[in-house]
Amino acid sequence: MATIHDVDTNELIGKAAEALKKTENVKMPDWAKFVKTGQAKDRLPAELDWWYYRAAAILRNVYVKGPIGVEKLRLKYGSKKDRGHKPEVFRKASGKIIRAILQQLVKEGLVNYAEKGVHKGKVITPKGKSFMDKLVKRK
Repeated sequence: MATIHDVDTNELIGKAAEALKKTENVKMPDWAKFVKTGQAKDRLPAELDWWYYRAAAILRNVYVKGPIGVEKLRLKYGSKKDRGHKPEVFRKASGKIIRAILQQLVKEGLVNYAEKGVHKGKVITPKGKSFMDKLVKRK
């Protein structure tokens, strides 16, 4: 049986984004049309439905690396800020966007909080695991 590790990541995220558009709880908020995705970015995202692609990418990362928290995801989606003649400096991605997406995924039932223990963060639920595995099977 194929898993998410066996398929191309970009194709999987594209399929997951299309599937997340059809869900009830994962919706782009009104304020998301006006924000940058991080301090290092100069402009808004060019894609109109970038929220769903970011949500799909976060869902995949929770599946692969969970339990994972907002700070680790901020580092993952951060980038280098162009400062002109000065050297580039790494800046984290927006935490508000990542938190909002994780809250929507929790509301949808695809992600949940980790059980109390050594590792904190979000983990994939059985519903989320089957959601991603079904996308792998489709051609």
